[in-house]
Amino acid sequence: MRKYSQFACVDWSGAKTERPTGIAVATMNQDGPPSLLAPHPRWSRADIRDWLLKLAGARTDILIGFDLSMALPFFDMNAYLPQWDASPTTPRDLWRLIDNICDDDPHLGSSSFVAHPEGKRHFRHSKNHIGDLFEGGTGRLRVVEQHQRDTKQAKSASCFNLIGAAQVGKSSLTGMRMLHQLDGAIPIWPFDPIPESGPVIVEIYTTVAAWAAGLPKGRSKTRNRAGLVQALKTLGSPAPARLASYDDHSTDALITAAWMQQAAQDERLWKPPAMTAEIAEKEGWTFGII
Repeated sequence: MRKYSQFACVDWSGAKTERPTGIAVATMNQDGPPSLLAPHPRWSRADIRDWLLKLAGARTDILIGFDLSMALPFFDMNAYLPQWDASPTTPRDLWRLIDNICDDDPHLGSSSFVAHPEGKRHFRHSKNHIGDLFEGGTGRLRVVEQHQRDTKQAKSASCFNLIGAAQVGKSSLTGMRMLHQLDGAIPIWPFDPIPESGPVIVEIYTTVAAWAAGLPKGRSKTRNRAGLVQALKTLGSPAPARLASYDDHSTDALITAAWMQQAAQDERLWKPPAMTAEIAEKEGWTFGII
């Protein structure tokens, strides 16, 4: 099991704007404390992609967590997009399909995919606009998402649900576009072997980090300095510099970066028993779920 000298959490966003308020990036070295990377005026998704490519070019020894799903469910129906002849059979082909369909969408957006005549059939777009292939009340789940629920480790939402505060569909689809445009520059666990050095990307769920930091279930967000300092103290991290704003995107990123510094040393998280080789290949896994 390799070691990393730096850790980063990217709290991602699928909002249509060029520079969403929901994107936050926190980094941390082995000693801490975590700190925000805050470009002016704000991050765009293209900025994040370009930052990652610079890390790849510099062979920076960093573990980077993204708060998004990196594939759609496959095993429940033996297809990512059943009844669509163009449905891919690998995550990278899925990323390529989404990126190609959305080529004209600005800011790495995903509107064209969810409006595509075949694509839109799979999503819940609004209370009164539900695709005919959207499954059940929650939507289809990957194996790791169902496992989270069965073991009560977390309760992340379906990528096929595009409404509500907990929806992750838009952020995941835009994230898949970004992953495709990285073009293999950074290995992504568990799809790729972990190299001996250089950057590695993992999928994370910031709620898992929040619970590890002592925040209670149902109230896993903190929006003030006292709550942030206490959460980081629980994780053994020093307090960060004062923030201009204690929004939950910034605090989520800071707490999760500190959690990753600890979690990266836990061998169980790299080899979760419920993750088979086939699951790793087709759907991936959320780092931190065992």
